Amino acid sequence: MDSRVSARALSSALGGWRTREPAYEALADGIRLLCLDNRLAPQTALPAERELASALRVSRSTVAAAYRSLRDSEHIASLRGSGSVTLPLRRRDPGRTHPSEGMIDLQQASPPAWPGLAGIMTEVAASSAALVARVGYDVLGRRELRAAIAARYAARGIPTDEDEVLVTTGAQSAIHLLASVLVGPGDRVLVETPTYPHAADALRRAGARLVGVPVTVDAGWDLERAEQAFARTLPLVAYLMPDFQNPTGRTMSDEERRVIQRAAGQAGSILVLDETTADLDIDRGHVSPGFDGGDPAGVVRIGSLGKTVWGGLRVGWIRGHADLIRRLVAARPAHDLGTPEFEQAVASALFAQFPEIVAQRSHLLRTGRDSVVSALRHALPQWGIPTPRGGVSLWIELDAPLSSPLVMDVRSRGLLLSAGPRFSVAGGHDRHLRIPFTSPPDELDRAVTMLAESWGRVRDGAPVTVVEQFDSVV
Repeated sequence: MDSRVSARALSSALGGWRTREPAYEALADGIRLLCLDNRLAPQTALPAERELASALRVSRSTVAAAYRSLRDSEHIASLRGSGSVTLPLRRRDPGRTHPSEGMIDLQQASPPAWPGLAGIMTEVAASSAALVARVGYDVLGRRELRAAIAARYAARGIPTDEDEVLVTTGAQSAIHLLASVLVGPGDRVLVETPTYPHAADALRRAGARLVGVPVTVDAGWDLERAEQAFARTLPLVAYLMPDFQNPTGRTMSDEERRVIQRAAGQAGSILVLDETTADLDIDRGHVSPGFDGGDPAGVVRIGSLGKTVWGGLRVGWIRGHADLIRRLVAARPAHDLGTPEFEQAVASALFAQFPEIVAQRSHLLRTGRDSVVSALRHALPQWGIPTPRGGVSLWIELDAPLSSPLVMDVRSRGLLLSAGPRFSVAGGHDRHLRIPFTSPPDELDRAVTMLAESWGRVRDGAPVTVVEQFDSVV
């Protein structure tokens, strides 16, 4: 058995789970969603019925019935002497259609490949004889690629030397590597909430204790809370997405950047800036560099080609001081032996056409954004529908805290989405839903139709206390 989740931790992860009757099915659905989001990993032992009932303040029979429902749907199994254990995804939902067979998958917020990518790959493959003569992977990164990345930073007003760049196997690899080098067990790390969930997972795996600072679509970063968090907890690292933050789509103002950098400097915190969405500009017209790289606390930047070019091109990078790059290179072989040569050669060729790539992405994302915003405002006018100026998704405010049951309902009808709590650091966001606008407009229109049909059923089926509680807040 790999791990065990306590009753208290499971109760926190479930959040406002009691969103429909009977209560045991609402509880079962809440646990199913945690499994589907991988917030409960396979082979995780669940709390005993009595312990979970006490933590949730429900009867033991409610928990027993929920566990029975989960066994029936093959999400968990009960083992003699071990209690109830979650099962691998392949064992679950046996009747569910695979996303490639007619389902709409909006869990991933990645645009389709840039149209010119295939031609670039063909040209690079034509010179494969020279590539295969090399080792095949590189722990630091090809010099010409690091020089191209450095030149891109210089063009943004951030002077960069190629020795300040490390090429990684995508942005997630960069986050994992930085977490392993900069963070130790028990170290505090400041993060936004909501945030990119895979980054939060990587930081937790390194042993970090996450400190959340709210960011919202309308108000941006809570600067008062941020300053207090830096001063009170003295986080070793702050992981932030300043441009088109995932999932809110919000971009920091110059004032927000100044305040956060000053607070980080006073706390001695390293700022790790995830800029993987920074080039996905629709309306803003420019990318503000922000954050002086010469700050004593240090500024580290993460970038990649996954969102701008193609998710299948696993090339990312870390931009930091040369001494940090040397530490990362020394630690990297424990994670992977380097980024493949072919992908690096493709990436090097792409940087020569970056302005054209960014312009095409802007047009594509504008089309998707405008289409889904229009459809949602027409079909679900009671929801709060923002119009982000860039990025890949909408962070929608529902008119009741029923994000998780809505996601479960549309899933059964062929639409895959991530509920708001998936992006939370310490629970909450039950009234929010992330909808990417990277899919074709016809798919987005179908998705909105399915959401509108499901929302009426989900909201009508919720206990009166859930809806009344939300209405009293808003």
